[in-house]
Amino acid sequence: MLRAKRCAAIIVAGGSGARMGGPKQFLPLAGKTVVEWSLKAFLDTPEISDIVLVLGADDVLRHGPRLAAGRVRVVGGGATRMISVRNGFAALPEDAQVVAVHDGARPLVTPDVIRRTLEEAARHGCAVAAVPAKDTLKEADASTLWVQGTPHRSRFWQAQTPQSYRREILAEVLSRYSRERDATDDSQLAERAGHRVRVVPSTYANLKITTPEDLTMAEALLESREGLRRQIRTGFGYDIHRLVRGRRLYLAGARLEHPKGLLGHSDGDAALHAACDAVLGALGEGEIGMFFPPGDARTSGISSRRIVERVMQRAAARGAELVNLDVTLVAEEPKLRPHYAKLKRSLAEAFGLEPARVSLKAKSNEGLDAVGRGEAIACYAVAALSLRA
Repeated sequence: MLRAKRCAAIIVAGGSGARMGGPKQFLPLAGKTVVEWSLKAFLDTPEISDIVLVLGADDVLRHGPRLAAGRVRVVGGGATRMISVRNGFAALPEDAQVVAVHDGARPLVTPDVIRRTLEEAARHGCAVAAVPAKDTLKEADASTLWVQGTPHRSRFWQAQTPQSYRREILAEVLSRYSRERDATDDSQLAERAGHRVRVVPSTYANLKITTPEDLTMAEALLESREGLRRQIRTGFGYDIHRLVRGRRLYLAGARLEHPKGLLGHSDGDAALHAACDAVLGALGEGEIGMFFPPGDARTSGISSRRIVERVMQRAAARGAELVNLDVTLVAEEPKLRPHYAKLKRSLAEAFGLEPARVSLKAKSNEGLDAVGRGEAIACYAVAALSLRA
């Protein structure tokens, strides 16, 4: 039946990812970003002739040129899911007859599930990918939390995406409920409009990335499905900067009160520089001076946190995950032990790590050489990265 129909897809990927600390659709996952895996599944479905990827305004500028190619068109989203879907729908070709709507944060969807929802939508009008509820369900009073009943779970399915529609039905839903803000998916609006919705059995692997735990599970599932293997690689970094008067002191991304600061083309943060070199070392990509040359006037006085962002972008592009950092500062002044907690917290934040994955400590140089005389601060760092083999 699909051979006689022109099928299209809208992939909605404009969320802010508040629970993930940033847009989850662009988090690294098994060598790609989350949304790229979602996009790949639709590109691998030959029945899909057109794909509209809906992104947030900033992501359209940042990622749109890279992702828009061939069958893929990128458009901006809106403040609500319905607005984003409507924007995507407006960008579809007028002769698209069956449309799949998918959440870009479901990267493990398969062409088989996509195809079956399209087939059922072409036949019946509306279809939603779903899995049977596995856990016992309890109906409870929302205010008191007392259980009101235990419905038989065999009647309940957990809705996923894609959710597919004949074009005229989706157009009707988007028009009738254009101001809807509370709908958790599109199919419930189709139900409200009086249309019957067909369930298409999916798989539990078609999970939605909502929490860090979901990302870990998705990584394991993709590695198993795609035959990917990971390896741990380590890198070493070292840096030293002179201590001079008249400069602010930055270490590990935090500012410390001290009459002297570190001299450098940037803010001189030896801890972040050494840690960045360790990450680049694990990637086999040299050191930060190759990306931020000391003589480049455009980066004069740059915050070292910006350097960290650039380095971590390179790591993400390689599909690498930073596992842990071990940083040792060597300083005679100031005394750093009172600042351990502050420095460790700042270092973890700069590299997007849980504090438990960061070790930061300081040593004196027992009065020896420039560091021992209080003329400089040095730093050593080791980074461990997980990369695709």
